[in-house]
Amino acid sequence: MSELINALILSSVDHSTPGTALQLYRVAGSATAVIDCRMNIRDIAPGCPRRVADALADIDEARRRAEFEMEYASRHGIRILVNGSEGYPRRLDGCDDAPLVMFYRGTAELNRARVVSMVGTRRCTAYGQDCVRSFVRRLKELCPDTLIVSGLAYGIDISAHREALDNGMDTVAVLAHGLDNLYPPRHKDTAGRMLTQGGLLTEFFTRTNADKLNFLRRNRIVAGISDATVVVESASHGGGLVTARIAQSYNRDVFAFPGRVGDEYSAGCNNLIRDNKATLVCSADDFVSAMGWQTDAQLVAARRQGIERTLFPELTDDEQRIVDTLENSNDQQLNTLSAALNMPVGTLAATMFSLEMKGVVKCLAGGVYHLIRS
Repeated sequence: MSELINALILSSVDHSTPGTALQLYRVAGSATAVIDCRMNIRDIAPGCPRRVADALADIDEARRRAEFEMEYASRHGIRILVNGSEGYPRRLDGCDDAPLVMFYRGTAELNRARVVSMVGTRRCTAYGQDCVRSFVRRLKELCPDTLIVSGLAYGIDISAHREALDNGMDTVAVLAHGLDNLYPPRHKDTAGRMLTQGGLLTEFFTRTNADKLNFLRRNRIVAGISDATVVVESASHGGGLVTARIAQSYNRDVFAFPGRVGDEYSAGCNNLIRDNKATLVCSADDFVSAMGWQTDAQLVAARRQGIERTLFPELTDDEQRIVDTLENSNDQQLNTLSAALNMPVGTLAATMFSLEMKGVVKCLAGGVYHLIRS
């Protein structure tokens, strides 16, 4: 319990630089170690910003805030997720600016084997809504266990959430404020449905306003929690493009639906495709193929055919690299392997499926891959 309190204290002392709390946590080994060494924190973490060191010198108010957050979470069925703990989105592990602590209310597993973010303009057109509708409906047929993530904003975000709900798919919204509030209020009914078919996730404490900067910070979580980001419609500037850029920096796949030349809310997507910053996608079939995701029907068929591990399976160079990595450190999540191997997530996912069919690896809960040793 004291470690959780200290993690909340550490998270509350500085919100101006995302990732600061996590970096201190990793350097010291625990939140408790940071708090215990707070009076000389720069001795063990020379890179600690002066404002954070000063804030750590007096944590009385931060402790009261932490205790309130724990009590509020307990009363409202909110899970407090600390980096490295069960339930924390493991895809964020490779993101240096990930939050140390997150608050989650919902039922969906955040570490699904497949997670995709859908983002775009708040002023989406009928074309954008049609793209979302057809994409989600077909994805439900191909890979029904996929988790769909967005930001609950107007336009593409809410369309993605509602289509997921209507098609029986889990969907999670990443919020730009605490779980004591909801913005925009008009989406309250949709958010309510998501509590039993998805969830609401945030890094922000209660009594945090939905300020502009918070939406920008929210975008990095939307990008980092997913295997891929799909931009449906965007003007030449917008939050969807920010999310796409962050996703690229995290070595995640980015896709964009093309639009008619001259259409205001297709300019951003067309520019992403033109500049080779996103792969053109016209359907869920395109997306699944590009990601190397085998459909659930293909997985079932392959297993029914009794594909078993041969005594000495022939491995490609990429497959052998993966096996060698898992030999040294078994049970790794996809994006962790991607970073270690410097291999795009889409390519890696396809290769992992090949290894699974050869009986060399198996996928455990939460998308963790386990090497089956001889």
